[in-house]
Amino acid sequence: MKTALYQNERIILEQLAREQYQKIYLNGKNDELLCPVCHQKVRLFLGIEEEPRFYHAHSPDKDCPEPLIEEPKQEPVFLERNGFRIPQGRTIVKTVKSMDTFKPAKKINCHLPFSKPKVTINENSIQYLNQLEEHGVILDTSQAAAVTETEGSLLVLAGAGSGKTRVLTARTAYMLHEKNIDPQSIMLVTFTSKAANEMKNRLASYPFMKREKVNQLVTGTFHSIFYRILMFHEGNRWASDRLLKKEWQRDKILKDAGKKYDLSEKEFAFDLALQQIGFWKNSLLFPDNVKAKSEWEEKTLLLYKEYEEYKKQQGLFDFDDMLIGCYQLLHSNLQLLEYYQNRFQYFLIDEFQDINKVQYELIKVLSGKHQNVFAVGDDDQSIYAFRGSDPSYLLDFEKDYPNAKLIHLEQNYRSSHGIVTAANEMIAKNKVRRIKKMRAQFETSTPPLLFFPYDEEEEATMIVTDLQEKIAQGANPSDFAILYRTNAASRAIFERLASSNLPFRIDLDAEAFYERRIVRSILAFFKISLNEDDNQALSDILPILYLKQTVLKDIKAESILKDCSFLEALTFMKTKHPFQEKKLNKAVPLIRSLKSLTPLKAIEMIEKDIGFLDYLKKRGNETSELEKGSDDLKDLKVAAKNFESLPSFLDHALHMSAMNKEIKSLSRHFHDAISLSTIHRAKGLEYKMVYILGAVDGSLPHDYALDSYRNGDFSAIEEERRLLYVSMTRAKQRLFISVPQNRRGKKAHPSRFLAALNKKKK
Repeated sequence: MKTALYQNERIILEQLAREQYQKIYLNGKNDELLCPVCHQKVRLFLGIEEEPRFYHAHSPDKDCPEPLIEEPKQEPVFLERNGFRIPQGRTIVKTVKSMDTFKPAKKINCHLPFSKPKVTINENSIQYLNQLEEHGVILDTSQAAAVTETEGSLLVLAGAGSGKTRVLTARTAYMLHEKNIDPQSIMLVTFTSKAANEMKNRLASYPFMKREKVNQLVTGTFHSIFYRILMFHEGNRWASDRLLKKEWQRDKILKDAGKKYDLSEKEFAFDLALQQIGFWKNSLLFPDNVKAKSEWEEKTLLLYKEYEEYKKQQGLFDFDDMLIGCYQLLHSNLQLLEYYQNRFQYFLIDEFQDINKVQYELIKVLSGKHQNVFAVGDDDQSIYAFRGSDPSYLLDFEKDYPNAKLIHLEQNYRSSHGIVTAANEMIAKNKVRRIKKMRAQFETSTPPLLFFPYDEEEEATMIVTDLQEKIAQGANPSDFAILYRTNAASRAIFERLASSNLPFRIDLDAEAFYERRIVRSILAFFKISLNEDDNQALSDILPILYLKQTVLKDIKAESILKDCSFLEALTFMKTKHPFQEKKLNKAVPLIRSLKSLTPLKAIEMIEKDIGFLDYLKKRGNETSELEKGSDDLKDLKVAAKNFESLPSFLDHALHMSAMNKEIKSLSRHFHDAISLSTIHRAKGLEYKMVYILGAVDGSLPHDYALDSYRNGDFSAIEEERRLLYVSMTRAKQRLFISVPQNRRGKKAHPSRFLAALNKKKK
């Protein structure tokens, strides 16, 4: 059905402005739409794989005949000219169709036909591999080669879904059982404790493999393994009670140091400074040899020096110090280094593309004698540059291990042919990479889809509609993942899911959108406009008015002396700068007037008239490139468009923040739930169906990468393309990529990465 009634006015979808679809959808949810034939309640269907239509809310299968649309009769129009009545031209139809029409989803067609490759070996079949096969551990030819080539260095390029965990465990079992290698001479390094435990359990399940032998292996993360070495040799210095285990402990040290440099925690991003310090340390850059690239980095460097000095005085250490401490211990004690070079003769390293400098240097120095390094990774999945990971260690592996052999694992056992082919074609545009082509093991009748919502709000609506349909047809909620570039991009989909009856889980460290620093500041203006004595709101707006938190006492004192509200007391504040006093006098009546405006109009006044945009510009680099404050402001304006009053918007913000906490607390109990995750967090996971949000320039690739690209740095844009590759290859059966036509209130351009998928079939 293409027509409905809203407030006795006929709505015709083909004649409805594109930006109105979401509004009409909400009208339908509020039971405000009627069928023009039977006058029962109808709703607007906004999904992915079918075009929009109206349907009966309580009888979805009911199909009323489309009413005839009669054009009103138009009397001839005449123009009087020189005493003559001349017929005037008129339009044929009353309503002109919107130029911006609904764009149906588009299939990403494969340019290569699917042919299932042979993968069940073994030309060089040996008894052990046959035994594995009998127990269900089937290796293809490349995997078998990686398992049985035990001497010398070996780099295994393990593409997405190629079974690298199987190779690592089968190889370890082969070394222990067939080669009879001492388990205590093998170091198996993973990037998570969960992965290490999984490998040990898999090993114990292999034929002829005894648990006691498996337990003698040195396995774990870099931190756990090298911390054990430190504890053995310098137990007092590295005792666990000296470890700064919690982030709040490190955060407090930094904030206390910030007071020395007059850095307010309401203005300076201490959490991001802590992340930057970690990046420097993992890159073996100490305070004396860091070269700050911006004013923000200069301030962070000062904090870095204070942070390290404080830890030294108090005898404390953090997680990064574990690796640095072991690195320094081995380099300062050559006898000890020789002992461990003799002790560890074989190194098996998982996720080698994610290794950072200090980790690489530790493996390099320990393997210096025997050169038996087995590195498994995929440079196309290197996405952790922000914490010091560097794919060049994988790309240049042969420089430090000149006799190394190379094996490609190119069979993808996870994703369909359509998904694998699309991912191959997209990632092939990266210039700095090892050339490889993944090959799928199966094909489905449903190729990947690009879909084109109007904006972020409609994007969320279309995805939730699609989820509801598929789950109603028998799919499990845990079959689905919704992936996005940054946590801020999840605001609309979180809100839509929170108002549905669908179970979902989010990252435990995902900050609620309405709790973000910039968003909180804007909402504080709303709050103090409605309640001029809101103490917390007043504290939150002081930085924007260029006042320090120390003036709070003076404001409260003036409020008592002048018998006025906290807000009005601002007009009595005396500062060293007359222009600032004038600014405060102007700001107070503007803040008061906010309560009579819609949330969107109020934000625009805060931006321009109260000076919030100027504040953001002056704040400059004092924030993360990935989490720009101006981005949060634009996202907030998109959310504000749906509300008519400040109280209703504040209630919504409060409710969504509470929902965020509730979903986090329930996430651990949800065994069958839709996953909401950043792409970074989803790496290593897989789902039957995946939705990727915001595949437009500015989002994926992110603005910061585009800025770097314009300045001649290609590395960031290549990592962004790898991010899209990782997100695409999480999907096993279905892949949906969203390409919004508008983003943050402005026209959006499809991600440049998608150009490789839009080629015409030759």
